[in-house]
Formats: sequence, C-alpha cells, structure tokens
Amino acid sequence: MKLILTILLFVTVTLNVFAQAPEKLSYQAIIRSQTNSLVKNSDISLKVIVHQGATTGTKVYEETHLVKTNNNGLVSLEIGTGNITSGTFSAIAWEKGPYFIETQVDATGGTNYNIIGITQLLSVPYALHAKTAERLVGATGTNTSKAVVIPFTSSRSIAASDINNIIECTTSSILTLTSDFGSMLVGDTINLEAHNGAVLTIQASSGVTINYSNLSALFTSTTGNVKFGLLRKSGVNAYIISGQ
Repeated sequence: MKLILTILLFVTVTLNVFAQAPEKLSYQAIIRSQTNSLVKNSDISLKVIVHQGATTGTKVYEETHLVKTNNNGLVSLEIGTGNITSGTFSAIAWEKGPYFIETQVDATGGTNYNIIGITQLLSVPYALHAKTAERLVGATGTNTSKAVVIPFTSSRSIAASDINNIIECTTSSILTLTSDFGSMLVGDTINLEAHNGAVLTIQASSGVTINYSNLSALFTSTTGNVKFGLLRKSGVNAYIISGQ
C-alpha cells in the first residue's frame, strides 16, 4: 500500500544540558493511504534518517519506531528516543548543516518501508545549537576551545589532532590528505601557515580531490613573512584549499 504522509509539526526541541537529559525532537505526522483515507488506529513502523548537506547527503543518524496512529491517523513520536540503527543523535553537529529528514513507513508494523518523503530542517534546532555554542565558548562566556598551534617541520599525513587547529610550517614540508580520513567531518577546517621562507605543500593522495588540477597546493612564504591559508573538508574525500 502506497502511503502519503503529512507532517504537522517538527519544531519542538527538548533539551536539558545540565541534567544530561536525552536530546530529542518532537515529531507528528498524519498517515494516509493511496486513496487519501486515513490510516487509523494502526500499528506502524517508522524509520527516520538524518542526512547532512543534501537530500542524498551523508547519513549521520538513523532510528526506527513502532507506534500507533490515533483515530485521526495522527502519529506522534520523539526523534532521538527510537531504536538506533546508526549514528548518535547527541553527536549531530547542527551548526554544520543543512540537514534533511527522510521518513519511511511500513503501515503493517514490519520492515517493508515505503519511502514517504524528505524535508529540510530550515532552521537549526535552537536549544541543540545553543548546546554546541556553550561547548565551544563555555557557559560563562569564556572561550575554552581555542585553536592549538601545531609545529610542522617534517612531512606527514593529516592527523586528527590537526582538525580545527593551526599548522605552523617553519621548515618546507608536505602534508598529505589521506583517503577516507573519517576523523575530519564535512565543514571542519585547518588553518595553514608557512613561515619565513618555508614552503608548505598540501598534497592529495589517491582517491582524494582538492580544488587544484595538479592535486597539490603550495604555500610559499618569504623571509620575514607568513603565508596564510585554509583547508576545509567539503566531502567524504574532498577538500577546498584557499589562500594559495
């Protein structure tokens, strides 16, 4: 049976940072059959998938629910409290959107899901974003997550410790972007600096793309000066480099 789903409400956010309560989004929808009749008082299975970046973007979270529609075909649930099949809801970086919610339904309560639709979260859930801001700035307004300056004097591959920090190249060296570097999320950045005549080369390994046809970018500094740049992850194995 082909189903039609009408989303009524997907805006309520419940969050208690200090008590460490589960983060969740309230979700309500009306389920209709292909004939537009309401699916009333029925046990249904519902799968929720959160995509990052695009409707077919990276799946950052997935969960399932077994719920019952009421006499009006209405189903209510809280995203973040279902049976988790992948990802961690509390770990979603809401500031690195956009995000899209895909919903699938099986009206018989099984796992034969019909893809109902996908919708974009047009605004970041405020309380969840506020938690991210507090983590970065601190509850008292003091920045507790300052970028770290990492000395770079010999060639090596990208490392998790580089993410959102500053690479300070003082001896000509090569930083290699390795394939499937999962520690760095889409949107994460690394500040690049070449100092006092040093040349910092950013090189893409096999399977990795950057916005330069020769798959490398050079930051050539001069004596007494610093050459600045920025590396940003734009896809699973894709990066954008600016400032060359």
